[in-house]
Amino acid sequence: MRTHINLPHHAESLPFSDAVLMDDTLYLSGCIGIDPATGLAPMDLDQEITLLFDHLRAVLAEAGMTMDDLVQVQVFCPDVSLFEHFNSRYRGCFRGPLPARAFIGSGSLLREGRFEILGIERKS
Repeated sequence: MRTHINLPHHAESLPFSDAVLMDDTLYLSGCIGIDPATGLAPMDLDQEITLLFDHLRAVLAEAGMTMDDLVQVQVFCPDVSLFEHFNSRYRGCFRGPLPARAFIGSGSLLREGRFEILGIERKS
């Protein structure tokens, strides 16, 4: 069975779902830490990361999952010099072992984002 998950503020015009749940596996679309007031990533790096993880946690909660259910994560970043800064915040999101992950140097991201994250979860 397939369930499409979208947060309440997900625009109908966007051509994707926030996540798709297939049996006990959740496929997360890429998300960026967007300030809802401006529609852009905030200038403050830590605020952007907070918004990114808040969005990710909200999508996971809609599926009845948490960050600790993540199996695999991909992080896209146009400036790989931000790797350590991102990691300092990322580590604090998990209680148990960390998921498999790639941190990928990318071209520019939508809405002036510095990080985009997507992943796969499996309900334990």
